Amino acid sequence: MAFNIKKRGKITYFYEGDAPVLSNLVVEEQTDGDLKLYFAGLTGGYSAKNVLGLDELVRMDPDREIPLVFACWEKWLRDAGICESIADVDFLEIHAFGCQPKSPNPLVDPVGYAAEQDRLRKAYARAYGDYFREHCPENGLPCRFTVHVVDVPDQAASYEFYGTALLQRRA
Repeated sequence: MAFNIKKRGKITYFYEGDAPVLSNLVVEEQTDGDLKLYFAGLTGGYSAKNVLGLDELVRMDPDREIPLVFACWEKWLRDAGICESIADVDFLEIHAFGCQPKSPNPLVDPVGYAAEQDRLRKAYARAYGDYFREHCPENGLPCRFTVHVVDVPDQAASYEFYGTALLQRRA
């Protein structure tokens, strides 16, 4: 995919389409040549299916969704010609918005709903930690901020992420 690119001073915007709602990736050039990267929020559900062209829609499965989010961001880095691997960047912040379970219905099965909430929170923490251990073992860990919300626009996802990172030219 080829991004549309708009450059304004030390900021470069990478976006899709003629009338975008937001940029996929915003890059801020630092005075020392490093690049500060701002990744648009997305999910491992419909977002990842669309960005990566997947046949399967992943639903409420943090162990699979979280790697897909990072795979999308890695694709954007390659498509923008910035670097080839997500391990090349150091994440400073990851903001994650946790969604409530899509099922069971809390009114019909409150115990099952509470159990699903607990499963998702544990799976999210495990998958998030595992991702950095497995894919970026040399990097430090970003700070993380998680807010639990009722829902996000993606009806298949358990979490939505956005992040800020730094590509250090002299790491």
